[in-house]
Parts: sequence; C-alpha cells; structure tokens
Amino acid sequence: MKFLLLSIGKPNEAYVDEGIKIFTKRIGNYYNADWQIVAPPKNAGVLSENDLKQKEGELILQLLKKEDYLVLLDERGKMLSSEGLANFIQQRANESEKQIVFLIGGAFGVSEAVMQRANFKWSLSALVFPHQLVRLILSEQIYRACTINRNEKYHHI
Repeated sequence: MKFLLLSIGKPNEAYVDEGIKIFTKRIGNYYNADWQIVAPPKNAGVLSENDLKQKEGELILQLLKKEDYLVLLDERGKMLSSEGLANFIQQRANESEKQIVFLIGGAFGVSEAVMQRANFKWSLSALVFPHQLVRLILSEQIYRACTINRNEKYHHI
C-alpha cells in the first residue's frame, strides 16, 4: 500500500518543512509515502469562493486514479483517535487498497464533486489550523498510526 499526501496551497515554510520531511521519511519504514503540493489556480485572487473550489476540484480529480481510496480532511468529517486512525489504516491494508490519498483541500474547502468522490471524510480537530501545520500534523499522525499497528513504543499509552 502507498500513501499520497495531497495538499492545495503554497510550498511548505522552512519551519514546518523539516518536520514534514522527517515524519514522511519515517512513514517510509512502513509504507511508501509521497507529498504532492498543488498550487492554487493562477487567477485564484479574482475568483469567487465557489469558482475557486470548482477549479481546485478539477485539478484534484485529474490527479486521482479510479482505484485510489480518497480520505478528505474536512472539519465536518469523523474524528478519530490515534488508535482509530491506526485501525483505519490497517483495515485499508487488509482490504488490499493500493493507494490511500489524504487530501487537504484549499482555503475554502473542496468542490461538491471532490466531496462526493471521497471515500472517507476525516476531521483532525474541531479547531482550525493553518494548512501547513495540518500537513505536519497529518504526517506525524500517520507515522504514529504505523507505530501503533506495529506495537512500537513511539505511542505511549
């Protein structure tokens, strides 16, 4: 199984980039994992919220394969504990999913088409975080889930 961590937005700032790289490399001990940062459309500043979501949605849907399992990070999604995420990942592995795509949408969320395409909607928190911190939290939580599944000591209970 492979993870594609997909995010709409600007490249990572240095203060989060190092952490993201560290955790992504650690995930590599369990599964292949790659990040893809998708730049917003060039005319994003002049588009309405809805038009921007539509354009970003088109970009996202072009990147997905039919068989990808899409996990949309969404504030209205289901909250999972770290153990719950570990179980979720293990279930996908047991189902022989080839690739799980974790998607962090744009500043205004995602289009209805992307929402409909999502296999699972996941909320990290009721709090709102900057996109770049979500990237760091996401990579750390996936790594933590992998260590939980292997019964390793990173996650202390």
